[in-house]
Amino acid sequence: MTDRTAAVRRETAETTIDCTLAVDGDGDAEVDTGVGFYDHMLASFAKHGLFDVTVDCDGDLAVDDHHTVEDVAIVLGQALDEALGDRRGIRRFADRRVPMDEARADVVVDVSGRPHFEFEGGFSQERVGEFTSVMARHFLRSLATNAGLTLHATVEGDNAHHEVEALFKATARALDDATRLDERRSDTPSTKGEL
Repeated sequence: MTDRTAAVRRETAETTIDCTLAVDGDGDAEVDTGVGFYDHMLASFAKHGLFDVTVDCDGDLAVDDHHTVEDVAIVLGQALDEALGDRRGIRRFADRRVPMDEARADVVVDVSGRPHFEFEGGFSQERVGEFTSVMARHFLRSLATNAGLTLHATVEGDNAHHEVEALFKATARALDDATRLDERRSDTPSTKGEL
């Protein structure tokens, strides 16, 4: 099996981030962004996607959580794109529906190399701890753009903690399915011959 791993560093005036990703992992995570709930969501993303992830982020949290959440998503997306390489042999498409108590998230993904993002729903509370709820949508957009994913997500519920968590878990499960290698396929899953 090809070693599907990547390490990405991003340094700007707003954040400094080091990230590693192993697509074929055990779900292990070492995450420190300075935003407790975001750390929890990234650990959940790793666990339910069976990705091994490390993220160390020093961000301008004195401003707010926006740059930290966005830039970590950018780096994680870049790492996923790099780790997948030419995407030869992957299943490519997947969808997952995940409940979290009263909340439910649906995620459909195409690991196509063509970034596109659609979102339906909203969040019942403005914040979960120090995490601004709408940043979950921004996380998904930034991840999709930088990983080259077409990603459609919907969420409903009445508790923002559950809504955000369901989204992260559904995204992880869909990406786990879509990035798995199909033993019947040795080529790139496209009639074009490449993604």
